[in-house]
Amino acid sequence: MTRSIQLTITLPAPLAEVWKAWTTEEGARSFFARDCKIVLRPGGAYEMYFDREAPRGEQGGEGMILLAIQPEKMLSFTWNAPPSLPDVRGEMTHVSLYFSPISSQETRLELIQDGWGEGVQWDQAFDYFVSAWGEVVLPRLKYRFEVGPLNWDDPPVLGNREG
Repeated sequence: MTRSIQLTITLPAPLAEVWKAWTTEEGARSFFARDCKIVLRPGGAYEMYFDREAPRGEQGGEGMILLAIQPEKMLSFTWNAPPSLPDVRGEMTHVSLYFSPISSQETRLELIQDGWGEGVQWDQAFDYFVSAWGEVVLPRLKYRFEVGPLNWDDPPVLGNREG
């Protein structure tokens, strides 16, 4: 069986707003990363920059691309391991997001990340992303719709981790 991360969250927002949060630079900056580059077409950039002060290649999701887009239904992009895992950082996994309206004011989002290799650093990357998506990114997305866009100079504390 193929190893994958599968997470689902219900968001207090209309489908169109959740879609914009993932597919526009303004939206992504409201919860995902301080800076980003999104070119919304297959093969277009889907880059999230978590540390612009770091050397090139270590700033975040640099060089990531959009694989598939089904407006307000599905978004798929490549994703890399953090710089702390150099043996697998250059390898790409796939993240697919599935958007489903629950009501006019609620949306279900399913995140699936697959494409994992084998070995110690792959296991570390898998564990890292179980935590990163489930305890940081998705809670920040929910916070963005419940409270407002993140203040990157003073991010909220969410769950057991620094937001």
